[in-house]
Amino acid sequence: MKVLLINGSPHPHGCTYTALREAADELERQGIETEIFQIGPAAVHSCTGCGGCRKTGLCVFTDDGVNACIEKLRQADGVIVGAPVHYAGPAGAATAFLDRVFYGKGAAYALKPAAAVVSCRRGGASASFDRLNKYLTISQMPVVSSQYWNSVHGNTPEEVRQDLEGLQTMRTLARNMAWLLKCLDYARDAVPRPEQEPRVATNYIR
Repeated sequence: MKVLLINGSPHPHGCTYTALREAADELERQGIETEIFQIGPAAVHSCTGCGGCRKTGLCVFTDDGVNACIEKLRQADGVIVGAPVHYAGPAGAATAFLDRVFYGKGAAYALKPAAAVVSCRRGGASASFDRLNKYLTISQMPVVSSQYWNSVHGNTPEEVRQDLEGLQTMRTLARNMAWLLKCLDYARDAVPRPEQEPRVATNYIR
């Protein structure tokens, strides 16, 4: 079993990474393989709503790592999405990246356990946490909880390591995800997947 951890920060070893690394280490202690995928500091295309991905399953933009992440997420058994807080919301590059990772692809991710993690200096954690969870819930992904909302506080990785409650929250999240993954694996042949109805879309303006 494998969990993909998406680092939505431009800094490969910054505060968001520190939180994700704490979770990844605990997942590995629980026998779960992990991979941290970092979106990097380069510019990220926003979704243009072209609909191209509905035909191919991949984004039409091929130069910023989104398609590689899509393929990794399809193969993973679970995912943790992490992002830093910028202006009381997730960093813009992270949401632009995730818009394209998730748009029109929810069926491929359905029923994979998932969680969101945020890092902030002081405020905006709960609003950012809420925003990231929307990618997961629209994709029918069971959201894994912890002992508190999944956030760490600090302006540097060193300060994050002083947030003992935040780090404990990451470890608890990882243990809960490992437990759920093992439960799902155990029940895979005994419990059928939920029946999927044909999708209905109701437009409000006719």
